[in-house]
Parts: sequence; C-alpha cells; structure tokens
Amino acid sequence: MPATSLRRTLALFAAALCLLASQSAFAAGLDAFKGLSGNLDIAGGTAHIPVMKDAAKAVMEANPAVTVTIAAGGSGVGVQKAGEGLAAIGNTGRALTDEEVAKYGLVSFPFAIDGVAVVVNPENGVAALTSQQVKDIFAGKIANWKDVSGADAAITLYTRDEASGTREVFWEKLLKKGDVAATANVVASNGAMKVAVGKDKNGIGYVSIGHLDATVKAPALDGVVPDQQKASNGAYPVTRKLYMNTKGQPTGLVKAFIDYILGPDGKAYIIAAGYIPLN
Repeated sequence: MPATSLRRTLALFAAALCLLASQSAFAAGLDAFKGLSGNLDIAGGTAHIPVMKDAAKAVMEANPAVTVTIAAGGSGVGVQKAGEGLAAIGNTGRALTDEEVAKYGLVSFPFAIDGVAVVVNPENGVAALTSQQVKDIFAGKIANWKDVSGADAAITLYTRDEASGTREVFWEKLLKKGDVAATANVVASNGAMKVAVGKDKNGIGYVSIGHLDATVKAPALDGVVPDQQKASNGAYPVTRKLYMNTKGQPTGLVKAFIDYILGPDGKAYIIAAGYIPLN
C-alpha cells in the first residue's frame, strides 16, 4: 500500500476510534443515572443555565424517574438556596467567600471559564472603548456617546443587581470597584440585559461572553475584541470561573449530575454554550 494511502487509512481508523470512545463515554455518563430517581433542584447564576438545561434534558430523557428543575436569580440566590437546603445545587459565577463557606458549609465544583463583555446596541457606531472610558461611563462621568467618538446622544446605563456574579466580576475586574451611577437601570439576568440593550440604541451594559449573539455588539476593550479563547488564554482580562456549589459533599443523584457536567458529555454542553471547559 502506498505511504499516503496508509496514512489516510490510519487517520480514518484513529478518527473512528475517537468517535467510538466519545460515544461510549457519553453513554457511560448517562449510565450513572440508572436506578436513581427523585427531584434535583438547581438555582442561581444565569450564565450557567444553557449548560444545565442541556444536561438536564439528556438526563431526564435517559431516566424519566429523574426530574431536574432549574431556576435563575443570580449567584447570591445560588448561595442562599444551596446553603439553606432549598436547592441541591447553587450556581455561582464567582468563587464563594470565606464567610459563605463558613456559614453554610458549601463545597464548590468549578467547571468552566467565562468572560464578561461590555455590550452596546448593534446600531451603535462605537467599535472600541478603553477600560478608563468604561469606568467613566458607568460612574456617570461620561454621559454622551459623542465623548467616546459616538453619536450625539445621552448614554443609557444598564447593570445587574448585587446578587449577580456577572456584576461582581465586571465591577471588580473592569470597574476596579468604582462607582456605578444611581441612574443605571437594573436588570435581572444576562438574557434580560441582552433584551434591554438590544432594544435601546443608546444603551450600554455587560453580559457573559457565552451569551453574546447578534442582538448586541461587544466593542473591543483596550484593543481586544472579547471572545472565550482570549478569555481562556489571558488576552482578555475580565474573566471568571463558573461554579456548582453544594451543602457538604454531594451524594446520590446530586453527585451523579455534577460528575456528568464534569465529564466528557458535560464538556460538549459547555463548549456549545460558548464557554471553555476547565477539565
């Protein structure tokens, strides 16, 4: 057999083995739910929802005796619900504080890297901002788009409530814990932020990079266009990890679900949602 044909055959064989291994791993992941039953309540960070929903759908299709419910509310809600036993898994877009761990006995399971990007309306002509300009805009020091090479129009600010992990990362890493103007409109989730800014041609806000789509535009920040690859390699600095948190070490159905997210099938959901898997 010619060398090129042999290499091609070997490559096809290797690809087939990889596909079989992937399919086997996927099946093995769902096999962990055989014999399990009950309800699994998940609450907290909104950035996590696409991953949680995809995983929950696969689990419930594989085992109808399992019901997974997913609620949002932000990272603060995730901590509270898990800590008070109102949810089996509390999702956060930030690391737990020492106080939260001590108060509730929570255990964290990081599973993905995400970035937080400034977003404007797609019709906004501003294609780039500096970190200082963003700080000044959210502090109310810059109140008109013309001051950052945009149209002569008043800037409308959108932010998240203090329970939001997305807000905390944005506030700490980009705003450097600076002021947010009292006139800023507060929205409840990444999805709500996209809707608000997408409908307001003068609006500015911020979302998880995993939530970026055509409804909003992410200007370059200090010359770097935000995307997950740049977030994962450090080129884009406004980043965070996504966590699942439980009260004590998980067992049974809860452990099976967390292991599923951390396994090869969970990795596929994480990538599909626009995030970078940690494992």
